[in-house]
Amino acid sequence: MQNPISYPASMDLLMKTLDAAGSGIIITDPDQQDNPIIYANKGFSHVTGYETEEIIGFNCRFLQGPDTSEAEVDKLRRAIQELSAVSVQIVNYKKDGTPFWNDLHMEPIYIEEEEKYYFAGVQKDITKQRSAEDKAADYNKEIQLLSAPIIPIADDIFALPVIGNVNEERMRIIFDQTTETIHSSKVSILILDLSGLTSLDEETMKGLFGLYHLVRLLGSELVITGISPQLAMKSASMNARIGSIRIFSTIKDAVKVLQNNV
Repeated sequence: MQNPISYPASMDLLMKTLDAAGSGIIITDPDQQDNPIIYANKGFSHVTGYETEEIIGFNCRFLQGPDTSEAEVDKLRRAIQELSAVSVQIVNYKKDGTPFWNDLHMEPIYIEEEEKYYFAGVQKDITKQRSAEDKAADYNKEIQLLSAPIIPIADDIFALPVIGNVNEERMRIIFDQTTETIHSSKVSILILDLSGLTSLDEETMKGLFGLYHLVRLLGSELVITGISPQLAMKSASMNARIGSIRIFSTIKDAVKVLQNNV
């Protein structure tokens, strides 16, 4: 059966198609000294600000700058030496000096007629995407801090107020924040205030006892304040052994006693 599709051999069509691509596209020749650019489409000029005649014959390193990751550059070098494909996200610089995040993919292309390899590079400016991801990460960090705020009260006494419900994820955040704070600050006593805790189930109680043992292992003491009568009754019904933990009515009462004991 004859193939009904015909393929035009127009180089002009190919060049126009590449120029219409939204991404920057370059071709380099690794057999020439310093692997220079031998072709760049209009998308490359749009992304970087360099005109074609300014970059043909040069290595792509003119896009690098102070914040360009040397580790990512090494990945590119190794891929070229090994004639292998590589993808990196790297900080590059436009002609006017503006930094941008470059989502770069390089692929070796073998031309049988010439019996040699070229490299095709496709790049996309993902600065807005990375900025949004960084903002989301900062937001999540703020959420974590709000989930487990550890507040310095006096000298080496810190307080961790627990407000609302505590699920498995929030307990993990509490453990992480406690570990980080005790390691980074001089914490002798951590007051765990439960006056804002709305419910207490068996898993939460296990988590609180786990926190008590963690604080002891880190060389500090955990005391508890703000246990309501309802929480006390519930902990008793769970046979929770809290006799080994010092308990106070309020943070103010705890601080007064703890400071007098110093």
